[in-house]
Amino acid sequence: MTTDSLTREEVGKHNSEDDLWFIVDHKVYDVSDFIDAHPGGSVVLEQVAGQDATQAFYNLHRHEVLQQYSKLCIGIIDGEKPEVIELQPGDLSQVPYAEPSWLAPQYKSPYFTESHHRLRKAMRKFVEIHIKPEAQEKEKTGEFISQELIDKMANANVLAMRMGPGKHLHNRTLLDGAMDGKEFDYFSDLIISQELVRANARGFQDGNMAGMTISLSAVIAWANDEELKQRVAEEVLSGKKKMCLAITEAFAGSDVAGLRTTAELSEDGQHYIVRGTKKWITNGMFSDYFVTGCKTKNGFSVLLVEKTEDVEVKLIKTSYSTAAATTYVEFNNVKVPVKNLLGEEDKGFTVIMSNFNHERWMMACMVSRWSRTVVEECLKWAHQRIVFGKPLISQPVIRQKLARMISLVEASQAWLEQITYQMNHMSYKDQAKNLSGPIGLLKTFATRSAHEIADDATNIFGGRGLTQTGMGNIVEMFHRTYKFDAILGGAEEVLADLGVRQAMRFMPNAKL
Repeated sequence: MTTDSLTREEVGKHNSEDDLWFIVDHKVYDVSDFIDAHPGGSVVLEQVAGQDATQAFYNLHRHEVLQQYSKLCIGIIDGEKPEVIELQPGDLSQVPYAEPSWLAPQYKSPYFTESHHRLRKAMRKFVEIHIKPEAQEKEKTGEFISQELIDKMANANVLAMRMGPGKHLHNRTLLDGAMDGKEFDYFSDLIISQELVRANARGFQDGNMAGMTISLSAVIAWANDEELKQRVAEEVLSGKKKMCLAITEAFAGSDVAGLRTTAELSEDGQHYIVRGTKKWITNGMFSDYFVTGCKTKNGFSVLLVEKTEDVEVKLIKTSYSTAAATTYVEFNNVKVPVKNLLGEEDKGFTVIMSNFNHERWMMACMVSRWSRTVVEECLKWAHQRIVFGKPLISQPVIRQKLARMISLVEASQAWLEQITYQMNHMSYKDQAKNLSGPIGLLKTFATRSAHEIADDATNIFGGRGLTQTGMGNIVEMFHRTYKFDAILGGAEEVLADLGVRQAMRFMPNAKL
């Protein structure tokens, strides 16, 4: 890109197929040698030859397209300045409601500190520079996450932060010193979860070590063998090994008690023999360890199963990208050392249920952030899309849709932050006792809100909201994939019922 000063009269002279300039946002672009390569054909460029094409461009393209072709920019109109904001990695969006209120300079928050703000900026910069480019590529190709990216996240301690607060973060340098590991709390955890979502690639989002976040936590909390716990944690948090949670089966989803996979003690009592299948296991295709729910002699137990030749995996194609590595797993009489038992034999239900709280809370963090991104997309589109000679935002029906979407996003975030505050002031045990119901209701509300937001956003974008490329690609992805959050980690109906049932446990014997 050059910064030559040009006049509109000069631009107007370059209006032929062989010599074609136009103006977008006060900048002059020479597309003479690009016209044949233009994905939309040559005609649409010829229609704006020598003219100011700002309105026409933004009716068809995202601003990032201009950034991709910045080398075609040859100057700026004399005496004029570009109006579109060029955000740098780590910057906040200036679109209203594009950021939660705690990040807006005009508002205050009782929850977030200066170290939280530093962490947010550092994490957003890391996502935009290191994660988003690969996420966008792998979302399209369906390839799994690269070891190179895993190593980068391990070195920056992003993997360790995704496990939530705890001693595993002490003495660690988080994102080059953005925050001390001992300061890391559940609001820090919320920040990491919500910033990761901004890669805008729903399948890759789960493919990006999501299995680790819901399985290593069980090992850290429930492993009986200290050497095993330390070894596995070190291997996984350093990126050398991968792991996943293997609970769901074709016969048992939210109904964990319906599992059919069995674990029987060997004759010498040294091993469990695991036999059965698991389905829809995130990251199973590339995992080295499987935290596995099994039926044992008198109940339900959880084992850490290491990948061997007796563990067979097959890829499952779902509505989002195969980058998630969603897997069908078959355990063919796998020998598992008894020391790999997590918690107590026949009491594994406690292990899994306690583990669900953090998973569901993380999902609420992420779907709330996705919903906010969609609101931002709709606000930007409604201002730049011209229909019947006026911006789309001039239509009252569009403003009503936006008002509803904004209200749902703000309500989800406010409830999320309130529950996060409670998590910061409760032990792990008290969280399980007091917050299982509220977190279940929060996740249900956030995904029900996502349902309405996805519907309205698709209508606002029209045909573009159904297209995987171009202006509406983020809305299309959200509309296609928000149901993953509504089902994974516990279906809406199950979690809504959980919330009411937990409230009933504390209901006094009172009458009206």
